[in-house]
Amino acid sequence: MPPPPPPPSCQLSIKLSTGHVLQPFESTMSIVQPFHVSHFKEKWFICLPPPPSCQLSIKLSTGHVLQLFESTMSTVQPFHVSHFKENWTMCGIWALFSSGENVAEQCSCAQRIAHRGPDCFRLESVRHFERCVLGFHRLCINDGEHGMQPMRIRKYPHLWLCCNGEVYNHKRLRDHFGFDCETECDCEIILHLYEKGGVQFAAQQLDGVFAFILLDTNRKQVCFARDTFGVRPLFSVTEGDSVLAVCSEVKGLIGMFKKTRNGDAGPPIKAFPPGCYEVHDMNVAGRTTLKEHGRFHDIGDMPKYSVIAKPLVTQNQDHLDMIRLLLEAAVQKRLMSERRIGCLLSGGLDSSLIAALLTKNAGKAGITYPIQTYSIGMEGSPDIAAARKVASHIGSEHHEVSMTAQDALDAIDEIIYCLESYDVVSIRSSMGNYLLARYIQRETDSVVIYSGEGSDELAQGYIYFNKAPTAEAADAEGRRLLQELYLFDVLRADRTTAAHGLEVRVPFLDHTFTSYYLSLPPELRRSRDGVEKFLLREAFSGTGLLPEEILWRPKEGFSDGTSSVNNPLHLTMREFVKNKVTDEMVENAQKRFPVNPPQSKEAYYYRQVFEGHYPGRGDLMPVYWTPKWTDSKDPSARTFSHYKK
Repeated sequence: MPPPPPPPSCQLSIKLSTGHVLQPFESTMSIVQPFHVSHFKEKWFICLPPPPSCQLSIKLSTGHVLQLFESTMSTVQPFHVSHFKENWTMCGIWALFSSGENVAEQCSCAQRIAHRGPDCFRLESVRHFERCVLGFHRLCINDGEHGMQPMRIRKYPHLWLCCNGEVYNHKRLRDHFGFDCETECDCEIILHLYEKGGVQFAAQQLDGVFAFILLDTNRKQVCFARDTFGVRPLFSVTEGDSVLAVCSEVKGLIGMFKKTRNGDAGPPIKAFPPGCYEVHDMNVAGRTTLKEHGRFHDIGDMPKYSVIAKPLVTQNQDHLDMIRLLLEAAVQKRLMSERRIGCLLSGGLDSSLIAALLTKNAGKAGITYPIQTYSIGMEGSPDIAAARKVASHIGSEHHEVSMTAQDALDAIDEIIYCLESYDVVSIRSSMGNYLLARYIQRETDSVVIYSGEGSDELAQGYIYFNKAPTAEAADAEGRRLLQELYLFDVLRADRTTAAHGLEVRVPFLDHTFTSYYLSLPPELRRSRDGVEKFLLREAFSGTGLLPEEILWRPKEGFSDGTSSVNNPLHLTMREFVKNKVTDEMVENAQKRFPVNPPQSKEAYYYRQVFEGHYPGRGDLMPVYWTPKWTDSKDPSARTFSHYKK
């Protein structure tokens, strides 16, 4: 017999030990194993059982208190028995548009991205169309009480929004345009902007990272948009010019539609292009037809939004002043969070700069807890030693995580499933990232994680840039890498953190900072005297922000820096796959894998694992990450002739 509902006058105040307050429950409740499903006003929320360490304070207005017994909670009748999980992850969005198949089975695919936001989950059928379902896994970063999605507001009941991202200028936009916002959720501003000027206008105004679905039942249209660098992911299943389904990750789309008669894996799955938007018309069945595709922002262009937090600039400031000013502003604006903030720290230039600027500005933003920094490495790792020096200098609460070669090997299958990629460089680099994110999730309470991603592409930081024939060639290569970030480094940063309940933030990819940096003359931005990222190093040299030896530390690839100089990770992997893949298998790779055939035993091994999880989806990765201006057949920087030992 289901438990009776709370009395009509009952008000629930549910507070987690993190300080977040869950939304008040209204209407009846029920349990469906293995998930806890609560039905409120035709809205579905799903929460997994909590770990033993979860602490909850749940009080009813009637005076009853729900009590926590290890991993479960119970209360005296007539109140309901509930399970909640205090595990906060990134948001995930999912949607289905028209279907001739079993909708219930298709909707179950949405649970494959539950790791992106299991504090609340909602599936809503949009009644204006026969078969249209929107799904959302939520992480409460701002306005935990009122920001559940699909979001609808009283002023525009015909609009439905699912957004994964952060909008840093939402309050300035609200004040500038005079919008009457109903919540403090940063994503609500998208609804007001869309109603004012359409989806292209809305996307142009956003200072942040995002991927969103916006459904307009009045116009019978659905719109999609993704941020400039693709920091937030978005994938779609397509058929001709129709979108059948979308999701934050590929795994939420696999198997939704039947295979074709010729044995193909099914309709193609594509990454939505960064910096772009689309508008689709919808018929009564929910079937979409592409109406408009466009770009709202190009890498290197100044932002289109007029409301921008401009730092104070004087006429006497030079380009080094501006670099310092704009990067610090990028760190400051990303402090918007109700959750604890930490920072990855490898001890290299990029993460060290971000960690130093974060600890410098945290107190100014009202943060009273110490900033935690995190590094990982094997015995003899140069990263561990360098990160320790940085943490001591900036005064962070530092965590060092030890890993072994076996730890990395044991995680390969999980990493490839997590990444949805078979790129050699991405997988190697993810070994440390994935294990470190797992540690942060299990052993700390930080959720929002700063990272130095994007600097190598923006500031020409890879060692091979020293071999660029001209400044113009180096500039072109850097811009190419920025355009492909969503396939490699940004993808790695998102997936390895999201898989463990963390949200990554990347100040180096700030709109204003990147557009200013790329506006400087190519000759100024190129490597000098064999030192990559010379301009960025020069900007902070002599400021005392970091030790000079860290500022001028040579570039190390992350997978290289986490392993020892005498036993680098790329040699460990080469030895590991030696007897698992034969020479004959590599020679015949073109026949088995006609799309991006692997050229080495290591690449072949990764491709086999990938195909086990995503059969026939090799086209998800159009190219391998490959350095230029080098004869080395291995992408590890330690194999380059000009590597600085």
